[in-house]
Amino acid sequence: MNGQNRKDIYPGQEVAIILKKDQRNGKLTYGIVKDLLTSAAYHSRGIKVRLEDGQVGRVAEIDVVEPDGE
Repeated sequence: MNGQNRKDIYPGQEVAIILKKDQRNGKLTYGIVKDLLTSAAYHSRGIKVRLEDGQVGRVAEIDVVEPDGE
């Protein structure tokens, strides 16, 4: 599932985000949502979130499992 709709994302959810520095190469960063930063109900490039570890990026995938199985 993509991360373009705010209603699909909530704190505590596992997601894959794309950090600003990784927008060109599309590298995904995995984590748990702490805060939703986009106030709009929809964003074409993904809802911006802050992960529990403090990293900020746009949601690329929802309810994901990290490739290494964690």
